[in-house]
Amino acid sequence: MRPSRRTVLAGLSAAAATATAGCLGGGNGGSDEVPDDAVESLPTPVHGDEDAPVTVAVFEDFACPHCRTFAVDVHPRLVDEYVDPGDVRYEHHDFPIPVDDRWSWEAPGAARAVQDTVGDEAFFTFTQRLFEEGWTDGSPTYSESLLRDLAGAVDADPDTVVTAASEGRYRPVLEADREAGLDRGVQGTPSVFVDGTLIDRPDYATISSAIDDSR
Repeated sequence: MRPSRRTVLAGLSAAAATATAGCLGGGNGGSDEVPDDAVESLPTPVHGDEDAPVTVAVFEDFACPHCRTFAVDVHPRLVDEYVDPGDVRYEHHDFPIPVDDRWSWEAPGAARAVQDTVGDEAFFTFTQRLFEEGWTDGSPTYSESLLRDLAGAVDADPDTVVTAASEGRYRPVLEADREAGLDRGVQGTPSVFVDGTLIDRPDYATISSAIDDSR
């Protein structure tokens, strides 16, 4: 059974008071109706050297404010210090709790359309700008107009991206990622794994230390 919005918000309040702040979830994500041309699978979006000695896997909900903090404050530092130099293979995984009944699904659905049609590099540029530009005063303010603008900026077709998001074309991909996260013990977002080990705190210092210990 999908957790109610009241349950999710209660989880958010509790999480904000802990050192391991995050958006809490873990119930059944459910299955809404998907179109006949739904995409059943896609490769995991990967940033960095495929053969890097350390793998960092991150599970996120695009409507989770803690994921936004991670994306804006932590992810760019990891890219600069570890991904670009070739020390880390960075994987993105979707984990719609959902914090928001619409955008926890449509935002990653749009991102997966970008990945599917333009590639992983465009996917990471698109998702980074979603987190940077799609929030106001700590809340997501995503819109069709923003999706169109960001899709065009990475040379994806805006109509294709918006339609895929609104119709749930990549819903099976998102649900499969979510189930994989549950199998790995994910209970909230952001959840960060370094070489398969779940990190206690999704902050830069903790992740950096775990990466250094794994090399």
